[in-house]
Amino acid sequence: MGPTQKADSREHTLGRMLELLETAAARDASLIVFPELAFTTFFPRWYLEDGALYQYSERSMPNPAVQRLFDRARALPVGFYIGYAEQTPDERRYNCSILVDCDGKILGCYRKVHLPGSVEPRGGARYQQLEKRYFAYGDLGFPAFRAGADWRHAIIGMMICNDRRWPEAWRVLGLQGVELVCVGYNSAAYDPNGGATEDAALRTFHSKPVTQATAYMNATWAIAVAKAGDEDGSGLIGGSCIVDPTGRIVAEAETLADEVVVADLDLDLCRQGKDRMFNFAAHRRPEQYSVITERAGIIEPTALSAIATNLSEARR
Repeated sequence: MGPTQKADSREHTLGRMLELLETAAARDASLIVFPELAFTTFFPRWYLEDGALYQYSERSMPNPAVQRLFDRARALPVGFYIGYAEQTPDERRYNCSILVDCDGKILGCYRKVHLPGSVEPRGGARYQQLEKRYFAYGDLGFPAFRAGADWRHAIIGMMICNDRRWPEAWRVLGLQGVELVCVGYNSAAYDPNGGATEDAALRTFHSKPVTQATAYMNATWAIAVAKAGDEDGSGLIGGSCIVDPTGRIVAEAETLADEVVVADLDLDLCRQGKDRMFNFAAHRRPEQYSVITERAGIIEPTALSAIATNLSEARR
């Protein structure tokens, strides 16, 4: 999707999404992947009070404001992945995505785990990254879901934006036999921490190989979809792409505007990797990976001179 401005009405945005839905269905798509926070602008770029957050949050899904999308998808019939800001009955907010099958039923829900940014706004910054302020960390893990016949009983997982940069997320899905990972994102084309070390071209480059490498290492298809372009004066990268289980991009977007990209996904292509190079049961050694779950930050190794001294003393 192209950008969604703060001033855009929900009806206007939903109209764009329905047009994309119709176009994709006309090209024989059975699964459509929309981006992160698809119904709204990327509101974590501003400091907002709780009352102002209400307009960006969905208290149920579907709800009257988005029901037309669900109804039209079911009528076509097509299913879809979509990201949005969830607000629970106990007033907790999550950066969330759902997978809706061709019958209009919600097959699965995911809540974003790897939240970027900060809790407190940065002084003097024009744009913020306040996901840590507005959202709770996802509490559902990385579940995979078995689809029905319309999607060839595929094992499907979901991520949102920053999750795709963390190989642990992909591996948890890989250990459930995932065959397709759907990822929606709104990735800034500027450095949210200030400075000019990364431009839009570099950030778009980063987005693609991280999806390619992790799809390959888990022998899964991956569909990564951006909300892109100039959104309320802040740039979002594009780079939407469909990646096969060997890590090759088989289709990708060419613009930063609303665009439909279609590919046929042969799930049997997952078998080569899953049965051979990445046969987890045969080759993984989880007893050597404990540091991954025991530690969040870095602990550097002992200085070389100290190690040499210790070895010298051990030989005496």
